[in-house]
Amino acid sequence: MSYSQQKILDAWFKPLPLEEYCDLVKDNIPENIPKTDSCPKDYRLGRLDIACGPLVRFLASHENNSNNYRGSIMIVVRNIDDGIDVPTLQFVIGPSVSDGTKEHSIAEEAPIDSKVIYKEQNFTFIRYSFMFQLKEFEQRVRYSIDGDFKPHFQFFLPSSLKSMNVMSYSCNGFSLAVETESFKSSLWLDVLRKHNQTNFHYHVMVGGGDQIYADSVKNSSTELAKWLKHKHLHAYEKSTPEMVESLNDFYLNHYIKWFGKGYWEGINGKTIQAAYPIALSTIPQINIFDDHDIIDGYGSYKDITMRQDIFKTLGQRAFFYYMLFQHHTHPDEPTEPESSWIIGKKPGPYINQLSRSVFAKLGRNIGFLGMDNRTERTKKQVVMPETYDAIFNRLEDEVSKSESAGKPLKHLYVLLGVPICYPRMVFLERLASSPLARPLKFLARHGVIARGLVNEFDGEIELLDDMEDHWCSHHHKKERNALMKRLIAFGHEHSIRITILSGDVHLCCISRFRDDSGRKSYKSPENDPSFIINLISSAIVNVAPPDGMAKFLSYRAKEHIFESFIKEDMVPLFELEPASNKKRATNMFMNKRNYADLVPVENISTEYKSERFGVDTANKYFVPGAVDGPSLSITYDENKHESSKTNGKIGYPFDEDGILATLHVEVDHSDVSSKTGDYDFVVPSLKLSD
Repeated sequence: MSYSQQKILDAWFKPLPLEEYCDLVKDNIPENIPKTDSCPKDYRLGRLDIACGPLVRFLASHENNSNNYRGSIMIVVRNIDDGIDVPTLQFVIGPSVSDGTKEHSIAEEAPIDSKVIYKEQNFTFIRYSFMFQLKEFEQRVRYSIDGDFKPHFQFFLPSSLKSMNVMSYSCNGFSLAVETESFKSSLWLDVLRKHNQTNFHYHVMVGGGDQIYADSVKNSSTELAKWLKHKHLHAYEKSTPEMVESLNDFYLNHYIKWFGKGYWEGINGKTIQAAYPIALSTIPQINIFDDHDIIDGYGSYKDITMRQDIFKTLGQRAFFYYMLFQHHTHPDEPTEPESSWIIGKKPGPYINQLSRSVFAKLGRNIGFLGMDNRTERTKKQVVMPETYDAIFNRLEDEVSKSESAGKPLKHLYVLLGVPICYPRMVFLERLASSPLARPLKFLARHGVIARGLVNEFDGEIELLDDMEDHWCSHHHKKERNALMKRLIAFGHEHSIRITILSGDVHLCCISRFRDDSGRKSYKSPENDPSFIINLISSAIVNVAPPDGMAKFLSYRAKEHIFESFIKEDMVPLFELEPASNKKRATNMFMNKRNYADLVPVENISTEYKSERFGVDTANKYFVPGAVDGPSLSITYDENKHESSKTNGKIGYPFDEDGILATLHVEVDHSDVSSKTGDYDFVVPSLKLSD
């Protein structure tokens, strides 16, 4: 047994040192960040200078009728000699909590494939691929790198008999012009606080896009900045080697700073999210990407703009580093495709790469689909028809495999970067793109009025790309409806409850599809195959919109007829301010920073069940709302159906096969304690009547 392994065993059940992490957050509030040389330095790990990492990635579990668990860990090392041996990584695996019956063991049964996958500048990227076997109890995995061990070098594997606790987030960064000085809180500290509880751990975190904000490429890349100053908006200049080198240098070092140190610098301030790299080392991640991982609005500008060689090169280089840092590979790596991917049939129109959606089983009974909504995106298309067919063929195949293995899927999480059920903004789209706006756009382009009214890429109204990104945009509405019909039909056919996860909009809310036909068999949510919630969580770092936007969205939040008797609307979740009894003016949209988690009811401790739901939960329905607030009153059978009296505030059954979805909302962004208030929603499993 090595010294590092013995050290790991000695610290086996010790929790994360949260006090140290709290001090890190305090030490890195904006006023404490130096004016110069403000990015934290690399840290030493044994003989290594670690520029970024370790980054833990979850790939798959329960594949091919097995109880396997696959993943990878990547580190980025600075100034490593070509002839040096690849640093070693060692695992120790054992029970997650002490019950006196299970022992730790050196994880010799977990083969580790270590490989240098990429080198650029003075950085070497090393990937360690591994596979474990799940057991009938939750396991803790601790690891050391090159003989060195830190308390956060650990992650958790679910029991082979259960599914995973999932943390979901998006918009992990500030917009370029944000003034950061008042943002002292860090929701990543709260994530670690939740993850550190004795009987509760996050097994995986899913990033719904914008894991990094790369908008500063237009300032940091000298070559791109020159091009943007060109007088002709649609000048067909070719990308030069200098341009490509400039973009490579930006994305490489921008990721190194953000994923490695949590450091970001904008026009009006800086931030160091010191708890973020710690989370990346201790909670396995699985991601899709969105526009800010490239540059704001990419894919939703005019076709004549998007097809410019320089703009296409920008997308190509961003895609390369997205794959490298977020998926631990890159498009040029000569290997067989990862089996968890669902590969597009042909390259995207602007990013000349095949799209990569992701499917994985999150434990025994939950499937996860992360849909690539950016690689194939245009102003009038989100995903190609051939890719939709490939996605649903894969889902059918996975359902068949799960059923044959005796592990049928009960839930499917579908991750979409942008909400699919959200207030319509079509009238604003049409206004911004109508002839009436042309004089304003002309004046803004020539500096007569505020230049910020239009973007520098295609000269259109600045917010138009955001509105046309939405599934409910008039360009995407038909495609959106077709996708929802397929999802509802798929869930109905296989008795699977579908839950959609989204971000992007910088606030949180829950919307839903539901049958309103009055059919007896569908009267309760648990019996309704068309009942799908869209859990919208955003942003974990970026600024929330003002109160006026929440009020405006509430005004626009009309009830819509989706198809036949299927309605879509918003859930009135936010009667109270977070962690407060103070009443809110709007109850459908919470414009504060936030993140979410989804926990199978079977994983919730007896103590929390009793505290939150009471001892006896049989035949009771629970109204979504703030934990510890009056909106949590228990309802019974007479209030489980929609009516004019309930006004959307119906109860949902406490279901042992259900999911407890919780939105964790920041109390005060200027408070370094980084506390959140919680809002719960019980998602029932699907129980179709005969």
